[in-house]
Formats: sequence, structure tokens, C-alpha cells
Amino acid sequence: MQAQPLAPHEALDIHEAINFKTLCLAKSKLMQGLVFDKELKQLLQKDVEQSTRALDDLKAVYARAPFQAPVPDRRPTPILN
Repeated sequence: MQAQPLAPHEALDIHEAINFKTLCLAKSKLMQGLVFDKELKQLLQKDVEQSTRALDDLKAVYARAPFQAPVPDRRPTPILN
């Protein structure tokens, strides 16, 4: 069974979710450099890993869109010092 292409409004919704998740990922990575509490830093790292997996899943669904805007492959790097 072949996956049906997304309707235009579904593609826009997925694109918005990708944008939101990318911003969340960037914030978690940036906050890692500012946090000194070990538990909070571990939570942020877990969020980064989960967000990365979620973005991969969303991009796989977005590939079925009838049109596409570019999704950057680069992700922000944390500020460590």
C-alpha cells in the first residue's frame, strides 16, 4: 500500500510543527551552555535527543507533501563556555 500525498493544509501544519520543534531544539541546545545543575542539563540533553528523533519523523511525513519548502539539515550547536 502506497502512502497518499498530504493535502496542502496538512503539509502546512507539518511545516509549522517542524518550525516549532526546530526552535525548541535550538533553545534546549543553547540552554545547555547556561545551566550548571547536572539533572537539568541531563533533562535538556534528553529533550535534544527526543526533539531530533521527532524532527526526523516529521521530515519523513513532510516528504509526502505536494510542495516543499527547504528544511535545513544543520542544527544549532550548544554554547559550552
